[in-house]
Amino acid sequence: MDPNGDSSPIPTETQKRSFAPSTVSAYLDPHYWDERFSDEEHYEWLKDYSHFSHLIQPHLQPNYSVLEIGCGNSQLSEELYKGGITEITCIDLSAIAVEKMQKRLLSKGYKEIKVLEADMLDLPFSNECFDVVIEKGTMDVLFVDSGDPWNPLPETVNKAMATLQGVHRVLKPDGVFISISFGQPHFRRPLFEAPDFTWSFEWSTFGDGFHYFFYLLKKGRRTSNGGGPSQRIEMPSMSLFQDELESEDYIFRTNIDEM
Repeated sequence: MDPNGDSSPIPTETQKRSFAPSTVSAYLDPHYWDERFSDEEHYEWLKDYSHFSHLIQPHLQPNYSVLEIGCGNSQLSEELYKGGITEITCIDLSAIAVEKMQKRLLSKGYKEIKVLEADMLDLPFSNECFDVVIEKGTMDVLFVDSGDPWNPLPETVNKAMATLQGVHRVLKPDGVFISISFGQPHFRRPLFEAPDFTWSFEWSTFGDGFHYFFYLLKKGRRTSNGGGPSQRIEMPSMSLFQDELESEDYIFRTNIDEM
């Protein structure tokens, strides 16, 4: 009972984080996200902006047009706006997420940021209209039930390629795609370096216990030796801190890549 005499239990931190589904395949269900966004105000997959701002800022200019794919209830667009980027478009497949994001941004006075309901598999934008496209953990959802990570199911590959083809199309000739992911380079390289694309392939890591991956793909900069066979890449050893063990990131990652 709380001090005001209410007999209902006070939510614990664990109860507040009860949005994780019982099986990771639920992440592929749009209804799951609608229900989650109806109740959840904010969640940052793969850490918040402060953890990777040093990686992203060198590739942004105040006059750039930026597209964020799968905004959910993240505060990434707000952080970019605070940093001087005002031409920002956010999309999400969930109408509920879009409505709540629109209200939140308006309440904070960020009227220039556009938030639209759209599918990353079929981007509703004209060719070569964005300087930067960013996705943070959104494409990872495609891989939660993809089978062998070295040989994912054709359906998974088709969806990932549809997303990447759309991103490549809407990027300006010298545009940049930034993908922040759980997926390790030896799994992402075959997709990013497919013959369809002209972008270069670079990656960095950030994080303490987890090593999250920051992929940087510059359109029109592909080198002639790109697209080689995928090889295992030695990654730093992982030492999990308590907050990461309790985080939904841990649950999600263990079902995407081999640990």
